[in-house]
Amino acid sequence: MRKAVLDAIDGQGLPRADGWRPGSIEPLPTKDISWLAEAPSAKPSALLADLASAQRGARLDENKIVSLFEARGDDVATVCRAADELRADFNGDAVSYVVTRNINYTNICYFKCQFCAFSKGKLSENLRGRPYDLDTTEIQRRVVEAWDRGATEVCMQGGIHPSYTGQKYLDVCAAVKAAVPQIHIHAFSPLEVHQGAYTLRLPLSDFLAMLKAAGLGSLPGTAAEILDDEVRASLCPDKIQTHRWLEVMRAAHEVGLRSTATIMFGHIDNYRHWARHLLRIRDLQAVTGGFTEMVPLPFVPMEAPIYLKGRARPGPTFREVLLIHAISRLVLNPLIRNIQASWVKLGPDGVRHCLSAGVNDLGGTLMDESISRAAGAAHGQEMTPQRMEEIIISCGRRPLQRTTLYRHADQSRRHQSFKAPPKRPLQTLRCREDDVLSTVCQ
Repeated sequence: MRKAVLDAIDGQGLPRADGWRPGSIEPLPTKDISWLAEAPSAKPSALLADLASAQRGARLDENKIVSLFEARGDDVATVCRAADELRADFNGDAVSYVVTRNINYTNICYFKCQFCAFSKGKLSENLRGRPYDLDTTEIQRRVVEAWDRGATEVCMQGGIHPSYTGQKYLDVCAAVKAAVPQIHIHAFSPLEVHQGAYTLRLPLSDFLAMLKAAGLGSLPGTAAEILDDEVRASLCPDKIQTHRWLEVMRAAHEVGLRSTATIMFGHIDNYRHWARHLLRIRDLQAVTGGFTEMVPLPFVPMEAPIYLKGRARPGPTFREVLLIHAISRLVLNPLIRNIQASWVKLGPDGVRHCLSAGVNDLGGTLMDESISRAAGAAHGQEMTPQRMEEIIISCGRRPLQRTTLYRHADQSRRHQSFKAPPKRPLQTLRCREDDVLSTVCQ
């Protein structure tokens, strides 16, 4: 009965109010979110005092944050409006995005994260795609093409290939900068940084300083999933634990590298885990100030191993999606002032609604999105600048093309992005199956 029960409940263990799933193209449950356009309810709410504290910048405790996630009906609208008031105070009517290209240099990985449909190895033969490992020439070609299409950034991550060491990541940075010196390198999850430092037998700070010297500009906040080891023990047991993820980010911030923060939610977690995650991000930000934004990432279930095995929920409900963006804004106030919604997971209509729940950023144009698509997401590989701005304007907001670190993009880059030529077909270095399986199984 487990799969049937998990399919039918939300993160509180109550019946799901909608059949929507992240990454799908099915219509949003608009009848359940029509209250977003309505006037605030006049009835008193027990949440008002906590919302007022959050708006003042107070640190809410775990129980109060859990109560915010339990909001339903009119209370959801109250939470979203409180978050959106903060958004208006800090960001005005601007909604930003960055022109970037995703480059996932390998999908070969010897870790066995139960949510991941992207990595390939012996146990992944029934999942989408074939194993690949890009060579330097193809990485540089994609970087040059990204620059020619108006990008200011390349976002680079991959599986943990058995033959990769920290030197590989240094070489990737050097290759990118040799191809386009001006481009910002936003790359390497804390797991990759940990692995790179470990393989070179270096302290984190020394390896991060070497990456920075080689051209690394900032880190993505991925590999976080849920920053609570109670969840990680089942979701990604061989991955770095919570304290190590936080150690990598602290070390990165201390050597002058900024980073994003993420949360991947809606699988085997619950509201208390979400609260702990947000508080751990807030507490580190209070010390380092190094996070540029918070990015909630709804779990895309369709091809994820843990869901196919009947051991996870089918992602969050849309009520939970709205709430986690709004509550991230409130809990992290005033330390993190940018909250991003993922068009890859939510689609155009989904991010439109999130713009009424404290969101001020729509992320990157991406050009080549592969990780969410491997999990079953159907919203495409690229969101062009024209389409980004169309969505933003349709919500009565002002589009702002930005850089990775939230500065205004140069007008020449913006102009180039709007006249981008079509992409050339991707080239990948395919691996012989016997070679892949032998290395992954070592």
